[in-house]
Amino acid sequence: MLTVSQLYIYPIKSMGGIAVNTTLVTDRGLQYDRRWILVDMNNNFLTQREFPEMALLQVSIGENHLEVTHGKNNIAKLLVPFTPQSNQIEKVTIWNAVCDAYEVSKEVSDWFSGALNTQCKLMHMPESTMRPVDTTSGYHPAGKFTSFADAYPFLLLSEESVVDLNERLDNKVLINRFRPNIVFSGGKPYCEDDIADFNINGVEFTGLENCGRCGIITINQEDPQKSNEPLKTLSKYRMQNKNIIFGRNTVHNNTGIINIGDELKIK
Repeated sequence: MLTVSQLYIYPIKSMGGIAVNTTLVTDRGLQYDRRWILVDMNNNFLTQREFPEMALLQVSIGENHLEVTHGKNNIAKLLVPFTPQSNQIEKVTIWNAVCDAYEVSKEVSDWFSGALNTQCKLMHMPESTMRPVDTTSGYHPAGKFTSFADAYPFLLLSEESVVDLNERLDNKVLINRFRPNIVFSGGKPYCEDDIADFNINGVEFTGLENCGRCGIITINQEDPQKSNEPLKTLSKYRMQNKNIIFGRNTVHNNTGIINIGDELKIK
């Protein structure tokens, strides 16, 4: 039996994730997942690809706000209100998509500018913004939406795949390198590659394509130093269509609640 073993959300894109025991599946992904994004002064999105130190910005969820702390620098924690203080819509660019968003506040943006030593703004995706999933690949189902995730609302990954990879590495890596949303156990390594339609606690999902990985997975999330692993090792046995694949990009058909311990039922 396949069982959900871990669940993660990443409220601010490319910053620290939050492990949760239960979560609401909304119209564009898990609740709070990647609904905020940092952009430069031209409103282009920022990630660990350019700023590895974003990994040290840890996020937690309060009653009506996010709390952000720096994992190393002793700077005051930041409170990010769920409701932006600005009512001015701006266009932000993430890959090939242009989306409507609101700056949370100048004070919040100034905090991030200081923490990362670069001028930037924190933007929030309102409910009125419906961003379609990736349309550049061969998989672009109509009527599917995502937040500020790279392309799709969920990344599905099996624990066994991570165990198999670590057995090939001299220095083991943590699962947080791969930024999954739904982690399951009970299958063979890389069985997620072939999972299409499945159900978790009444929520219907579809695995669309295997996820091509970039250099972010070479960044240690506890001490953001880059190396050539695990991409180097993965490249020896996980190449597909000139991409190094690890994990499964996934969409969904309805909303609901999923929990650790739920069965993942393949159709």
